[in-house]
Amino acid sequence: MSDSRQRVPLWACKLRCMTNVFDGVIDRFVLSSGGFERRLRLVRPTQWGLPTPCAQWNVRQLVNHMTRGNLNYVHLVAGGSGAEFLRLREVDALDDDPVGAYTRSVRECREAFGRPGALRNVLDYPLGPVAGSQALAVRVTDTTIHTWDLARALGVDDALEPSLITWMAEHLEAIYAGMAETPVSVETTHRFFAAPVNAVASDISRQDRLLRRMGRNPHRAFPDSAVTRPPEAVRDRR
Repeated sequence: MSDSRQRVPLWACKLRCMTNVFDGVIDRFVLSSGGFERRLRLVRPTQWGLPTPCAQWNVRQLVNHMTRGNLNYVHLVAGGSGAEFLRLREVDALDDDPVGAYTRSVRECREAFGRPGALRNVLDYPLGPVAGSQALAVRVTDTTIHTWDLARALGVDDALEPSLITWMAEHLEAIYAGMAETPVSVETTHRFFAAPVNAVASDISRQDRLLRRMGRNPHRAFPDSAVTRPPEAVRDRR
């Protein structure tokens, strides 16, 4: 009995796979942002100057990085350039209300990517042109990893959302596919992403393995686990 089914071209399979990876990306953004917000609301007035695992940022600077980053993604959706994204990334977005500024930035980012066509449109991302869905997937990854950074800085629960960990671990290559620099390439310059940490036998959880791929060492006591980059990377960070 012959098989009359038509073979699906390889390019079509790859396109379908990429599309499936980014299905539900707005919901994942909301979920990851909620995890960051929960830790953010635990920051006490005396803790804004504490160091974080990202050696160049204290707690307030990390929160500003996240808030300003969300706003920069909104600008990209509106037609902003990658150059402008990089120029604005250090500008203070918190004023005297870090929690309110962050939650507003999440809402604006969610609304921007929820507009018709926003996930399909190609954005001028700083690491190369990508569809909105892929850009937002990168944002989900960044938010999830920085949630761990914030939790470690504050000494609070650093267990990340399991569904996000699973999604990231299974699709990290697709999330960063085609970008000029990625955290999963051995040839990356580490100007924007921390260098991976070698895995060890005690890495028994999927979260720990993912954190190591993203340049974190969950088995070191903070602040010795601080993420370090070459000096020039401080100026070029995402």
